[in-house]
Amino acid sequence: MSLSHDIAGTGPVLILVHGVVHRRQAWNSVLDLLTPYRTVVTVDLPGHGETAALAHSDAGISAALFDELEAFVESVTPAGTRAHIAGNSLGGYLALGLAARGVVASATALSPAGFWNSPTDQARSMLTFKTLRLLARGMGRHAPAAMRYRAIRYPALAAFFAHPSRISYESAVVDTASLTTNAMLDTDLTEQFAFPPLTQPAVPVTVAWGSRDLVLPQYQRHNVHNVFPHARVIKVPGVGHVPMTDNPELIASILLAGSEQASV
Repeated sequence: MSLSHDIAGTGPVLILVHGVVHRRQAWNSVLDLLTPYRTVVTVDLPGHGETAALAHSDAGISAALFDELEAFVESVTPAGTRAHIAGNSLGGYLALGLAARGVVASATALSPAGFWNSPTDQARSMLTFKTLRLLARGMGRHAPAAMRYRAIRYPALAAFFAHPSRISYESAVVDTASLTTNAMLDTDLTEQFAFPPLTQPAVPVTVAWGSRDLVLPQYQRHNVHNVFPHARVIKVPGVGHVPMTDNPELIASILLAGSEQASV
């Protein structure tokens, strides 16, 4: 299938993958900091933004998303080279999965899914999304008007961002609409988020976790080395689950450093 995407900048290819119910514009705050050094590809996952939903797959949503994203990476990577990839939340999980498959030069994950302590821990994360969606749906057609009030907009965004005031009204309206309508929350986020077996040599991996993440709490970073023993794991102070707008300069520096690495 065709994944909607944008390409900007110059240098090695760096593909950026958003999280569940988000879209490629989630990376806008760091683009100008990356494009002087990287050819940056921002992409809408299936069922998000301007990309159509996946058809049903007996293999499960994770395998289907890995396959779609791997094909996309190949399609935007110049012949004879390998792209770097980075992702947030679900996008971080997918980026790490492609690193495990050995099809990218490096992977950087920001608060990635897949490292829950237990099924109960995973269920808590999913309940967070569904509770926020229930509250958003409660506003109904009045949501765009309600989001004009900071006393409503800021608390509505606080689970995702440590600094909700940095999110524009326009983005808040679009993101709230996506939260209320995205079908992935209904059907596809209860499966086990397993990673493919690691290839050898292992692709360089960086995992950065926000200290103020309320969706996937930062204690989950302690599980990363169980799957990726070679990973560089960083605790990032003062940022939330979607950290790009919380501290664009710091996150851009992490993305650039992570994509300087390459497997031998």
